[in-house]
Amino acid sequence: MTWEVIGDAVLDTLKIFPFLLLIYVLIEILEHRTSLTQNKTILQGGLAPLIGSATGIIPQCGFSVMAAKLYDRGFIRTGTLLAVFIATSDEALIILLSQLNMAGSIMPLILIKITVAVGVGYLVNFIMSNEKLEEVRLTADMHIPSCGTDHTGKSDLQVFLIAPLVHALKITLYLLIINLVLGAVMDVAGESIESAMLIGGAFWQPLITGLLGLIPNCASSVILTGSYINHGILFGSFVGGLCSNAGLGLVVLFKNPKKIKRNVLLVVALYVVAVVVGIAVNGVMMLAGMI
Repeated sequence: MTWEVIGDAVLDTLKIFPFLLLIYVLIEILEHRTSLTQNKTILQGGLAPLIGSATGIIPQCGFSVMAAKLYDRGFIRTGTLLAVFIATSDEALIILLSQLNMAGSIMPLILIKITVAVGVGYLVNFIMSNEKLEEVRLTADMHIPSCGTDHTGKSDLQVFLIAPLVHALKITLYLLIINLVLGAVMDVAGESIESAMLIGGAFWQPLITGLLGLIPNCASSVILTGSYINHGILFGSFVGGLCSNAGLGLVVLFKNPKKIKRNVLLVVALYVVAVVVGIAVNGVMMLAGMI
């Protein structure tokens, strides 16, 4: 790895840090000024998949955690949970928002994910129309602050500055590592990597990114986004990976050892959706001459 590659990676990463910090501060402010994640009944009723998809697209992972808790207790339906999970993108939108040259990818990403999330949500709810719901009973542990972090008892300085700063630094570190690795690979392999990606990537990349998206950690969405920004993966592969990126919601589900079969089926469903969406988007872009 040359010093030029290292310098470029560090510089590219440092450029986005102020934007990340600003966005995380704004998210904390919005989270504490709204009652979006406090209303536990919005994911019931005929509009549940639509509302879940629209809410899941908001760049904060607390909602997928809350949805998983509600589902595990029988308060929302399977299709609604999948709609929330598919729409969730963890850190992806935040990173894209910090990159001015990536602005053109944001709306297509949102539109595709919401469309797929709503479609899958309503389809699954229709197939499982006999699924019964329990009456929502609010309990103390169902309050899930932004990104699952409990701010109870913390000062405004800790909540609105320290916490966003720590989060921004963590994501910046992840991005730096990704930029260093991809920069080194491109420096050694050069155009051969890009050629291989264009030839076979449209079909095999979604198989990999779909698996990567299932990792219940913000690092997975950072890796996917960093790889896309650095032209390591195609747009469809990026979208596909984010369709299976349910954040910490999967962790909440797997804490229930009595529902292992159900949870495995949900993971399989997310992966299948991710792969199909990834290949489909890449295929359409190839036919349109965009890749």
